[in-house]
Amino acid sequence: MFHQAYEQLHNHAHTLFRRADNRLWIAQYLGKHSVDQGRLYRNSISYICADICSTRLPLFILCPNGRTNIGLNRDRWIPNVFPPNKSIPDRIKRHYRFIGQLMGMAIRKKHYLDLKFSGFLWKQLVRDQITIEDIEAIDIQSFTFINEMEKTIEENIQSTNTDNDINDLLNSIWEDMRFECVSSAGEIYELIPDGHKIPIRASNFKEYCKLYRDYRLNEFRQQIEFIRQGLYSVIPGYYLILFTANELEEAVCGKGKMDMDLLKRNTTYGDGYNRKSSCIQYFWTVLVDMFTEEQKKMFLKFVWGRSTLPCCDNNFQSKFRINPYYVADHLKDKTLPSK
Repeated sequence: MFHQAYEQLHNHAHTLFRRADNRLWIAQYLGKHSVDQGRLYRNSISYICADICSTRLPLFILCPNGRTNIGLNRDRWIPNVFPPNKSIPDRIKRHYRFIGQLMGMAIRKKHYLDLKFSGFLWKQLVRDQITIEDIEAIDIQSFTFINEMEKTIEENIQSTNTDNDINDLLNSIWEDMRFECVSSAGEIYELIPDGHKIPIRASNFKEYCKLYRDYRLNEFRQQIEFIRQGLYSVIPGYYLILFTANELEEAVCGKGKMDMDLLKRNTTYGDGYNRKSSCIQYFWTVLVDMFTEEQKKMFLKFVWGRSTLPCCDNNFQSKFRINPYYVADHLKDKTLPSK
């Protein structure tokens, strides 16, 4: 779905996504004879997001914590990693810009995107400083060996006063280590030209640590810059500087946790129903108290074609409506789900 949207929309997305129309394109699915009254359009946005946060495209990868199943934020996706000494392919750059334009559309139209991006991406989009803690939040082991090595050297510095002694210590631990690092994608890259030929020694260990940290802190800078370019083509930059990282994420993705009180306030009821009707109270009890967050999102996607709620009451362009379903008494049992 992403490729179809990109091919048909990217050339004029910077103007199309600024239009006042409630729906910016018409969605039609092959083999399904249905008219797009809004649900297919919202579904198409969900499918586009599902492609973005997946391995079907070379744009994003699951974060290291997710791949190793340790630490926090295991469901977060990060930009794919490209060799630091090579340019990112032009088509990939355009794809990242288009994703930024989709973010701008979400802000303008309140058509929220279900994107599970890591926190540092939103921080860089608003030009906040990326910290080591931001990287550790998606890769808990990213700086472990550097920190442990520095600690070990510091503890032994009093008893090993010469570079030769420290070199012996380094050799005992990192005999085969060179001026290289393992990226967030698991690939090995040189930190400096011919880094694979330069062993780590006492004389260059601090330089290695600095280069390693600089690489990990700037690993995604180019990719996110292209996303920002696309975002700025739809939303003016002076407007975005008012956002914090969390506010930008909410403006693009809606509320992460479904606010049931917000949904209740924006629900209307059809003929004969009201919020005190017994079946309505049963409905809310099941949805609020018995459904998991993931099940709530699945429910919302089924009835509304979207997996996130608007951020506030004013952003509801249409209310959630529950209508009675009338059926003859002798047919009631046949309306229940069956295998």
